[in-house]
Amino acid sequence: MTFDAHAEGPLKGPVFFHRRELDAILRVYGRMVAAGEWKDYAIGGGEDAAVFAIYRRTGEQPFYRIEKRPALARRQGEWAVLGQQGMVLKRGHELAQVLRLFDRRRFTVVE
Repeated sequence: MTFDAHAEGPLKGPVFFHRRELDAILRVYGRMVAAGEWKDYAIGGGEDAAVFAIYRRTGEQPFYRIEKRPALARRQGEWAVLGQQGMVLKRGHELAQVLRLFDRRRFTVVE
């Protein structure tokens, strides 16, 4: 965070993933690509959230979105996995907890 001598508090910058967070997400992504389930991804950061979008085929809408929203850290948890229709599939305070949604033994893709 940066500080401005003339402002009342810290200046907010864009939200993005830290290296360890991105490593954890990419491990899950790599496993699913190796299984032939996922094909592409996109990463974005913004004022309110950082998003890792997962695609089954290039050029479609994201199949899943992993979102980091720091504003929700004290309430529902800053991490969420959203489905294709925008429905929250899993939300939590810890990234590892949220990524368990994609565990091999509990997760299967249905067409």
